[in-house]
Amino acid sequence: MSNETHDDISLINACSNGDHNAFTKIYNKYAGIMYSICLRYMNSHNDAQDALQEGFIKVFNKISTYSFTGSFEGWMKKIFIHTSIELIRKKKYHQNIENINDSELSRTAKIEVGDLDAKKLIDVIQELPQGYRTVFNMYIIDGYSHKEISELLNISESTSKTQLFKARKQLQVKLKGWFE
Repeated sequence: MSNETHDDISLINACSNGDHNAFTKIYNKYAGIMYSICLRYMNSHNDAQDALQEGFIKVFNKISTYSFTGSFEGWMKKIFIHTSIELIRKKKYHQNIENINDSELSRTAKIEVGDLDAKKLIDVIQELPQGYRTVFNMYIIDGYSHKEISELLNISESTSKTQLFKARKQLQVKLKGWFE
């Protein structure tokens, strides 16, 4: 067991017992990582800060339910992803899009990042419409299935696939110069 894991276990147990100093240590350790997750989903830094704050409130309220199976960071990431999605719903950021036929979906363009600057890629992803960006992040970056996405976002699986298709197409157009 690494010291970091042992430290996390001690902090989690202390938080479960109401130790405010342990809350602060967990916040300081994970705020940067969780903020970057929130920012991937939200339209602005202010919205990402709101998601970060609400996410940590949920983490601290639910920390006694953490079962020590899997990583604590992974457990927290799910809370922050779900919190970001809830805030998007509350602010009605979802973009309605029309369905496209399955033959178009099967021709979805693959994006190869190669030497692409990570900052540039993040900036271009942030420019996507909210619905496209949310599905792209959940499917490509966070590994959710279309079924899981449809359940979390209250959309159909075909809408999830359509949004991913359109997100990839927009990214391909915006990043075209990087691949020539």
